[in-house]
Formats: sequence, structure tokens, C-alpha cells
Amino acid sequence: MNQNELISCCGSDCGACYCYGKMCKGCSALSGKVFHAPEGKACPIYDCCRNQNGFYSCGECEKLPCDLILGTRDPSLSEEEFMKTVNDRVKRLRG
Repeated sequence: MNQNELISCCGSDCGACYCYGKMCKGCSALSGKVFHAPEGKACPIYDCCRNQNGFYSCGECEKLPCDLILGTRDPSLSEEEFMKTVNDRVKRLRG
């Protein structure tokens, strides 16, 4: 898998995730059906981006960062830490 395939449609770097290679093969490889999504269903962000809107990434959407992304906060992160991850993801997607 090349480096571009390790960046999920929401801008997360799957290769940097502690779950990658253990409990997850990455968003793109799994068509969004990652470990944290409801069983048998794609992650809501992946579903919106790829399935509903036909985008390759959320970087193509004028609403980025949208309520869906802002509503998926890792509870272990402070608000400031979470917003930094959102900003990093947006930068990754929009260059």
C-alpha cells in the first residue's frame, strides 16, 4: 500500500494509528468498514464522503471540517488537542 492509500478520506494517517496492522488495515483498504464503525457498515464519514457524495476525500467538500468530522471527537483528547487533529487533517487533505 502506498503512502496516499494510508491517508483516509477524512485525512487521518492510518499508518500512524496504533490500530493499523493490528486490528485495522486502514480505511481505504476496508472501504470504511473499520473497527470503530458499526459492524458491517462503513464509518459515517467514509459513507458521506465516498458513498453519498462520490468524493475521493473530504478535501473536495466545501463544508470541511463539517459537523460529522467535528462530532467524532476522541474522548481521550482535550478540545484543544482534538481541534489540532482536525486542523492537521484539513491541511493534509487540502495541502
